[in-house]
Amino acid sequence: IKRAYHMEKKVTEEVKKEEKALVEEDEVDPFNIKAATDKGVDYDKLIKRFGCSKITPELLEKFEKVTGKKPHHFLRRGIFFSHRDLDKILDVYAAKKPFYIYTGRGPSSEALHLGHMIPFMFTKYLQDVFDVPVIVQLTDDEKYYHKFDLEIEDCRKFGIENIKDIIAVGFNPEKTFIFRDTDYIAGLYENALKVGKHVTLSQVKGIFGFNDSDNIGKFGFPPIQAAPSFSSTFPHIFGKASVPCLIPQAIDQDPYFRMTRDAAVKINYLKPACIHSVFFPALQGLKGKMSGSIATSSIFCTDTEKEIKTKINKYALSGGQKTIEEHRAKGADLEVDVAYHYLKFFMDDDAKFEEIGVKYKKGELLTGEVKAILIDILQKFVKKHQENRAKIDEEVLKKYMSVRPIDPIPKAFKTGQ
Repeated sequence: IKRAYHMEKKVTEEVKKEEKALVEEDEVDPFNIKAATDKGVDYDKLIKRFGCSKITPELLEKFEKVTGKKPHHFLRRGIFFSHRDLDKILDVYAAKKPFYIYTGRGPSSEALHLGHMIPFMFTKYLQDVFDVPVIVQLTDDEKYYHKFDLEIEDCRKFGIENIKDIIAVGFNPEKTFIFRDTDYIAGLYENALKVGKHVTLSQVKGIFGFNDSDNIGKFGFPPIQAAPSFSSTFPHIFGKASVPCLIPQAIDQDPYFRMTRDAAVKINYLKPACIHSVFFPALQGLKGKMSGSIATSSIFCTDTEKEIKTKINKYALSGGQKTIEEHRAKGADLEVDVAYHYLKFFMDDDAKFEEIGVKYKKGELLTGEVKAILIDILQKFVKKHQENRAKIDEEVLKKYMSVRPIDPIPKAFKTGQ
């Protein structure tokens, strides 16, 4: 009887643990981000769940050895934290063979916020390091399917406005092709057909969570986002060559490219490599990512210096204590403090960032002082971005958006460096 009792008790405890794990499971997919705790998404769990690989110190050493460049602070600080076949891309580059970079944006609003800027900032860094073509897809068709308050003309217009923000990041015009799906659909269509033939309805429902109430456009779109992963989608750049692709993305986009990699095997294409970033948190805390539809959760690239200051001071969740005395004694909780997390993204000086973290955690720095440092950095960043964007006219847009030959070979390969 005692043995049966203890066995039943053990089973009950295990069930409770499983139930607790389910309750605390982070919600992460291309359309929903919700962390189970105030400390944000558990990215180690997400790596296991998605089946990707962690970016290790050894992989960063290989990156530096192959490129001769110090890894970006996004890599050093684990902002880009996981990957699929990044090591293989480094092997391709080390063998002096070409590859290209593909990323994108769904144009659902006229202005980008800081969270939208992270993958483009990192992609620009990668282009500078490797001197390879960058392909940027604006999925105006997808946003039309998903946003019932938008007309196709709105999505196309937002696409152009978003492209101006993307160009303002500083991509090399000689190595960058940016397009809206509605403009380049003929180029996408053949490979989208090939992918679509090898993805079932049940797979799409399982991967993206669609149901019978969703419009048919949502079900048909994923192969369109998959198509730029294959070099044959861009014959004006790569001709008939089969060239590997690297896709920088936030981790919530990974379901699209798990589907793409599975389909690639079936159609005898190279599987795209991926590198994933953490989410840029909302001002209200790490439970959710910054959202363009909630103005008070976001710092926009159109915000004034006053608006940036007000939003950080008023809305950025603090990990500090309620009183100065208590804060001096206990220090700040860096795991939940939004200003500290924003500095992790936007302060590239490692020594200064570490010093702020140490002093803030000890209570030597107050929340207001940390926020003041952040405000100064963000005001300068946004001002510079706005100045760059103001220089973009129709001719500049045409230079990036025209279908034209682009040399896929890095200059270093030609000069023997």
